[in-house]
Amino acid sequence: MSEFPEFFWTMIRTSGPWLVLSFAVCGLLYGVLRPERLQKSLGNSKFSSIVKATVSGALLPICSCGVMPLTIGLHRSGAHLGPTLAFLVAAPIINPAALILAFTLLGPEIATVYLISGFVLPVIIGLAANRFGGDLVKSPHAVQEALVKLVSPKPSFTDIIRRLFGGLKWGFADLAVQTSRFILLGTAFAALIFAILPLSFIQGYLASPDVMSLIGVTVLGALMYVCATGHIPFIAALVSVGTAPGIAVTFLLVGVATNLPEMLSIWKLIGRRAVLIYTGIVVAYGVILGYIVNLLFAESFMPRFDMTGTAQGIQLANNFTLIFPEWFRAFAAVAILLLGVYSWIMWGRRKIRGRLTK
Repeated sequence: MSEFPEFFWTMIRTSGPWLVLSFAVCGLLYGVLRPERLQKSLGNSKFSSIVKATVSGALLPICSCGVMPLTIGLHRSGAHLGPTLAFLVAAPIINPAALILAFTLLGPEIATVYLISGFVLPVIIGLAANRFGGDLVKSPHAVQEALVKLVSPKPSFTDIIRRLFGGLKWGFADLAVQTSRFILLGTAFAALIFAILPLSFIQGYLASPDVMSLIGVTVLGALMYVCATGHIPFIAALVSVGTAPGIAVTFLLVGVATNLPEMLSIWKLIGRRAVLIYTGIVVAYGVILGYIVNLLFAESFMPRFDMTGTAQGIQLANNFTLIFPEWFRAFAAVAILLLGVYSWIMWGRRKIRGRLTK
């Protein structure tokens, strides 16, 4: 338990810069994006919209926590639930840096499976979300915003600048405040898992190729927060000491595609059904795929991890990754902490006022 503060601070410092940038991008999109354009592109249940969202997510070198505010902003701006969830899962899995590191450190077998899954999984989730999303398929917030913006005249340059600043204000004063509360809660729980479970216990699960280990590592990956690229060297090191290839694939997918801060925010700000569809498919897909990979590669798989031969690949991956200076990482972490604390205080005040008025 003494390591809990260190784990918590490390996670916040890692995700903080991405979150701050995501809030800014969300605000700018919210301010200038016209609902009719988004509706035409992603505001429908067409298969092509899911593919567009998947490809868009693949082009963003962003972590799993950083993509969450973008996802919520996308849904509230008019995207249907299918494309929204497809974007959410595609962005952290198939970003360029993660793929280069996977091929460099894990070898072509695991990396190819990972790449194919990065396109197949978002499509499956998108189709399921559009089919079973119910009332969440189309955001009620998007309907309200569309009614307001559709009756507005074509904006002037001054109007656009005003909307940009208004969007930034919404991104940090509204969206950031709402999501930071759940980010802190989920990050605290994930840090607690790290502090309680010894590394030897985790390695024991990862070393066995059986179905129970696949289920165990799936649960572990869903609870933990791992960076979109930072987890690949960790898995490569474990594979080099005997971890089954299917276990590695399962952890890669589930660890990046799900984490507690993200799921709590989606639960509260989009809806419970969206989280159930998303996590259910990710977990089932991860377990089934890991089992198949173990059947195919368990006998012939050879670890690729060799630092002397992978420096060039790591350098190439770094070219696709934003390297934040330490001062900005610390600033962003403090900002997320303050936003989260403020959000919890405001939530507590509302609860107290509600009880006093009864």
